[in-house]
Amino acid sequence: MAVRKLRPTTPSNRHTTVDSYDDITASRPEPSLVVRIKSHGGRNADGKMTMRYIGGGHRKMYRLIDFKREKYGVEGVVKTVEYDPNRTARIALVHYKDGEKRYVIAPNGLKVGQKIMSGETAVPEVGNAMFLKDIPLGTLIHNIELRPGQGGEIARSAGTYAQLAARDGKYAVLKMPSGETRMILITCLATIGTVSNADHIQESLGKAGRSRWMGRRPRVRGVAMNPVDHPMGGGEGRASGGHPRSRKGLLAKGYKTRKNKTTDKYIIEKRKK
Repeated sequence: MAVRKLRPTTPSNRHTTVDSYDDITASRPEPSLVVRIKSHGGRNADGKMTMRYIGGGHRKMYRLIDFKREKYGVEGVVKTVEYDPNRTARIALVHYKDGEKRYVIAPNGLKVGQKIMSGETAVPEVGNAMFLKDIPLGTLIHNIELRPGQGGEIARSAGTYAQLAARDGKYAVLKMPSGETRMILITCLATIGTVSNADHIQESLGKAGRSRWMGRRPRVRGVAMNPVDHPMGGGEGRASGGHPRSRKGLLAKGYKTRKNKTTDKYIIEKRKK
């Protein structure tokens, strides 16, 4: 899991860094766990563009990932560690003793041939999924559920993790990747370890074309538009555009938008600004 700098044979290659893919052990995905995914170019069912600057990109197949890890007490063996075009982290193909195959988010340090398990019988080792009530304090975890049985939602991207800081009654206190400290029910499931491919943040696209391959179209600045198109548009010369705001006129860069959230009572300390 390291990045590789290209030789400067072209102006774009001079600043390009790519993934070395040295941790990948298989080039083709498991056919039974792959489904077609259609690109919609940011448009809804009526054909109306609801998300701008999305379109094109390379064709992808979606890998079905097991975020719930509900095969309690069934031992599984890691067969491959694979690349997933739909996420920044690596995925691991697990063969369970009952014959079922599933993809899971691969944590850092997970090796081919390693045995993993989930549930109350699991031990706090990398790749095992355990309930927050059974995980030792101070452990680094990922793929954390917000509600029991819902499936992991927190800390799933490359290199991320949360830390189990304390337990208070029926709640566990977690230090989130954002710096926020919050309470989650101890009956929620989490996976031991940090997410793989931590060097992803060091990659540099190097040219606009690689961004287009990912399905991202050029993003136009508001100050470069006309007044009819954006509140910050227009003006003589290079006008700053006034206070930063969105296309619909909502204030940006510091304007608080979080209101009347019922989950505020579970947040002990807000994330760092």
